Amino acid sequence: MSASSGPARRAYGTGALQIVGRSWIGAWYGPDGRRVRRKVGDVRTEGRADGLTKAQAERALRRMRELDSPPAAPDAERVTMEQAGREFCQRLELKGRRKSHRLTVASDLRNHIAPFFAGKTLDRLRPTDIERYVSAKRRTLAIKTVRNHVNTMHSIFDLGLRNGWCASNPVKLADRPTLKKTETRIQFLDQPDLEQLLAASYPDDAFGRIEPTLYLTAAMTGLRQGELLGLRWRDVDFDARKVRVVSPYVRGEFGDPKSAGSGRSVPMAERVAVALRELRSQSVYPRDRDLVFCHPDTGKPLDRSKLVRRFKQAIDRAGVHRITFHELRHTFGTRMAAAGTPMRTLQHWMGHADSKTTQIYAHYQPSDQEADAVDRAFV
Repeated sequence: MSASSGPARRAYGTGALQIVGRSWIGAWYGPDGRRVRRKVGDVRTEGRADGLTKAQAERALRRMRELDSPPAAPDAERVTMEQAGREFCQRLELKGRRKSHRLTVASDLRNHIAPFFAGKTLDRLRPTDIERYVSAKRRTLAIKTVRNHVNTMHSIFDLGLRNGWCASNPVKLADRPTLKKTETRIQFLDQPDLEQLLAASYPDDAFGRIEPTLYLTAAMTGLRQGELLGLRWRDVDFDARKVRVVSPYVRGEFGDPKSAGSGRSVPMAERVAVALRELRSQSVYPRDRDLVFCHPDTGKPLDRSKLVRRFKQAIDRAGVHRITFHELRHTFGTRMAAAGTPMRTLQHWMGHADSKTTQIYAHYQPSDQEADAVDRAFV
């Protein structure tokens, strides 16, 4: 047998055996997902009887793989991604995670993760399987969404390790999709457009009677949609001219603010105060514990999907450029930055946990002194 380099064909999943120089080299994936590459032995050649034949090298490779990957114990519990995911969701509830977060995780598992790994148990999944998932989902989902799915799988495998359902966490060794930092132009309404929206005609129904005040408050306080839907009259301090964010309403549940910094108070402009006083005087739900922007007939929280649909219709009737309801929040951020509000103050008003998030409004701050400096430099 000549000692020429080249792969020896073997059954799929049993590793690879290759001749490199005068040696048999074996390669396989270990239980932690890492690729293992080791010398199996010397090659038997003409005039040399102390090397290994191909059959002997096959047997040696098999023994090495068995030592590196011991078989699972007979009583080890085989759990699929779907089963582990259900257990993980129950743990989230026990930990008191927000309902919105629990619903998102359950939806991701039901619609994406569990179907992709159907029939496979946690102990059989490797980093390459996780990478295949990432590659497949990147074709249809946003990278941030795929990264959230990977984070969920990471937590599920950690749960599996604690319960003995797997021997390693393959997500730790898998390549994750990278978020590219790109400059995005935020959308908002300038003052003429905002006035045009507020002056547009609205349907003479229960919802239409509160729409202008809702849009005005959103644009002039920067509150998130859930924060507006959960706002109660006791959170509106007319004397201190502040609106307090206490218990947002998200996915059918009143909860805590989104982050430690989002439980806050926001200045209430006189125009907003006047509009809210008028709304309260006309509402059949004016008590302190009642919702400010409730359904006028039932007193219950407004339906989010209906709110979004009605806002799109209002934008079209007003004839201004299309923005989303959330982008009324950008209207507040850009206007306050343009008025010279310090970024630190604006971060608190908007409830951003990270100051980097607030920096998207920094470009709208006045920069007369900077422009004057350039003028002086080129005199």
